[in-house]
Amino acid sequence: MARHDEKERLAYEDEERLLDMSGRKIIDGLGEAIAHTRGDHSVARVRIVRVPEQVDVRAIRQQLNMSQREFARRFGFGLDALQNWEQGRRFPDSTARVLLKVIEHHPESVEDALALG
Repeated sequence: MARHDEKERLAYEDEERLLDMSGRKIIDGLGEAIAHTRGDHSVARVRIVRVPEQVDVRAIRQQLNMSQREFARRFGFGLDALQNWEQGRRFPDSTARVLLKVIEHHPESVEDALALG
């Protein structure tokens, strides 16, 4: 019984240590964010990304040799939306454009991330 209690105590201490480390990381991150908003750009890492204004949806799909239905299903787009984008009736919002650019360069990563199971 004492051995079981010791295991529980050690597990609890490990969990507390992890929470303590996570808490420190959060507090450190908040400190960096505050410093950044006050103009101290030496503390925080900042990455600026450019979301493309336009994406050639049809070219990305054709590059992957997929039908519209297959492309929509595989990457989580509505078929109607995909058809509207390709025919120029509508345009993907910024989030969709980012996803489409990732699909263009790393389709397997997106498929892995969206895979069921």
